[in-house]
Amino acid sequence: MPDDAAADPIEGRVGEALRETDGTVAVAESCTGGLIGSRLTDVPGSSDYFDRSVVTYSYDAKRDLLAIDREVLDAEGAVSEPVARQMARAVRDTADTTWGIATTGVAGPAGGSEETPVGTAYIGVAYAAPWGSGDSTTTVARYEFDGDRTTVKRRIAEQALADLHEAVERRR
Repeated sequence: MPDDAAADPIEGRVGEALRETDGTVAVAESCTGGLIGSRLTDVPGSSDYFDRSVVTYSYDAKRDLLAIDREVLDAEGAVSEPVARQMARAVRDTADTTWGIATTGVAGPAGGSEETPVGTAYIGVAYAAPWGSGDSTTTVARYEFDGDRTTVKRRIAEQALADLHEAVERRR
């Protein structure tokens, strides 16, 4: 990690960008198990913009807390673009925040496949535009990270915060 990143961690930059845009955020975490929410709340005053982090690790939790479609889980699996998209939108909408972030992935060391190797993650970022504007968006990116389980989880959380920061900056 470069020295400037250590001096100005991504969660601080996210908080500053959210404050400056009067934005709020909620997080739906699967493979990261609460790390994103933890990092966001490491910033003093994060209650100005942080609403919640929902850890939906199992299929049942994704269905119960976020109403992720059973058919999508059956057809695509939990580690997929459509699930990350639904998770990001659902947490944004249920929390009534400006932004929703979602992570779903395979942290390892087991559980991967040829199509979805260990270290694969989908990160969704959903934006709620003003009502009636038709400008709400959701983006999902697929990543592959190397490392042990702890490293993969940390890198996914870091990337999710970076993706959110980039999205907020684009909206300025």
